[in-house]
Amino acid sequence: MKTLKTLSILILMTATLLTSCSKGALDPDPTPDPNPNPPTDQMADRVEGRVVAAYVTYYGSALPDPKYVTHIMYAFAELYVENGVYKGFKLKGGETRFKNVMGLKQQNPNIKILLSFSHTVSNSDNSQGGGFSALAKSAEYRSKFAEDCLNYINAKGLDGVDIDWEFPGISWSGHACDPTVDVENHVLLLKALREKFGSAKLVTYAGYVMDKQKSTSSSGGWKYIDISAANPYVDFVNIMTYDMDADGKPHNALSNSKAYRDCKRAVQSYLNAGVKPEKLVLGIPFYGRRSFSGSNAAISYKAIMKLGAEYVKENWDNTSSVPYVSYNGAYYCSYDNPKSIGLKGSWLLSLGMKGMMYWECDQDDSSRTLAKAVWNSTMAK
Repeated sequence: MKTLKTLSILILMTATLLTSCSKGALDPDPTPDPNPNPPTDQMADRVEGRVVAAYVTYYGSALPDPKYVTHIMYAFAELYVENGVYKGFKLKGGETRFKNVMGLKQQNPNIKILLSFSHTVSNSDNSQGGGFSALAKSAEYRSKFAEDCLNYINAKGLDGVDIDWEFPGISWSGHACDPTVDVENHVLLLKALREKFGSAKLVTYAGYVMDKQKSTSSSGGWKYIDISAANPYVDFVNIMTYDMDADGKPHNALSNSKAYRDCKRAVQSYLNAGVKPEKLVLGIPFYGRRSFSGSNAAISYKAIMKLGAEYVKENWDNTSSVPYVSYNGAYYCSYDNPKSIGLKGSWLLSLGMKGMMYWECDQDDSSRTLAKAVWNSTMAK
């Protein structure tokens, strides 16, 4: 969930998975969205059991409004693994940001705050020494990690952990992987956490938009996550329903048969694997995706709203049910706004799903337009 957490995943998949995607032009309706930012001043009351989860990064500065989130995923902590040996973990960055996030519990004691673990390494005193792949291979290391997590969350007043291994069986950004065992060991890692935590603490994971798939590596094996096998050990899944198509196409479609993946098909993968809808949380991007490489690959919602007159922001794609930006008449990027979030919310509530999460709060505008839309759409009666 990197500056934007799935920045490179589709680069990896292009050669093997996106070959089946339609290469044709986008088929949007250029009619402007008549109400791109409906009023969000009237905030819905909380509905017990529903989830609005905000990913809050260690490198950001904004904080979510504690009245309008149920869960916060603090992103991130990183593993310290030296030559395949698990040594422990630390927060990415410093402690100040973490303390500011934990301080939100003083304003709303009902918030659940989870520590989200990344597969990447960024601390200057750390290096990629095997990461999740090495840790999860050892029953001893899995148990020690679970024990370390429990001790840490008890000491800091946290409510659980979120495993953001993106993804078992594949490698990007230099992290280690082993397709022959990663997918199975990911499940064993979740199992170790659940056994150590019992029912008192939360265990979640960042989920891919499809079930496990056969690996294309020469060694064989699997990639992504075994949804059915992981299901007994987690409280809910944060499905990363964004970055779901290639450059120049909607990356966040509610439904689009021409897209590599869309929200409806992603959720159906979990339902087909036997996960109950009340354990599923839909991911909402607070950014637009332009490409998967280069310095201008993605653009935050707040930056989209500040684009100049040569950018038209209120185009609406009737097929994908999302807005998009055009630049001098050409497609620029898709994104989410209150209208598209509302449509996604109505759909997921009709299925009995648990709610929405978003990546990430720093990318919203100063009025918290998207965060308010996520809350109201999730808590709708």
